Amino acid sequence: MRILLAEDERELSSALSAILKHNNYSVDAVYNGEDAVTFGSSGNYDVLIIDIMMPVMDGLEAIGKIREKGISAPILILTAKGELEDKIAGLDAGADDYLTKPFAMGELLARLRAMTRRISDFLPNEISYGDLTLNRAKYQLTSRGGSVRLGNKEFQIIEYLISSPNMLISTEKFMEKIWGCDTETEINVVWVYISYLRRKLASIDSKTKIHAARGTGYCLEYVEDDDEE
Repeated sequence: MRILLAEDERELSSALSAILKHNNYSVDAVYNGEDAVTFGSSGNYDVLIIDIMMPVMDGLEAIGKIREKGISAPILILTAKGELEDKIAGLDAGADDYLTKPFAMGELLARLRAMTRRISDFLPNEISYGDLTLNRAKYQLTSRGGSVRLGNKEFQIIEYLISSPNMLISTEKFMEKIWGCDTETEINVVWVYISYLRRKLASIDSKTKIHAARGTGYCLEYVEDDDEE
């Protein structure tokens, strides 16, 4: 699950990012409303957390612009203003929920779980390709030879591949979708995780392979008669 965190208080942003990552969320942090619009409009995020009081552009205006671009991902606003009219203004701008500062981290995580449950109501719990079945709730990949639990990045990569059948996904697109636009991670990390996944596919005796098209990208390929050659 990828989150955009728009919060201009750097120490608070760093603390929130660390705790969210510890709870298996992937996080990109921005520090003003204009960047919130730029990143939030990319379509790469499952949830957006946006502070109202930010430089360059306030959070309410940023939310309005993000919604104008057709982004439907749930938005949680953070506000130091606890007045009812401020909360109403945030919800009217397009936010789905709000949290008043100061807040307990446990409450933020609970709000996120509630928002992501609403997302999952519209998504199947399991998706399949070839002889593979991916359980989104358990991070579990199953084939004829058994099941294997996936790490967070492995899960995101195979989910992306299964959700995009017959489509080549470039290394750059994986980086943007999973590691974020401003990541400092080396691009060869994608190849590393693809290698991990190939080993796990082999461990469950799957005939579904991760095919690499040189210079283009990766896709899944089900080789039905692979063991008959």
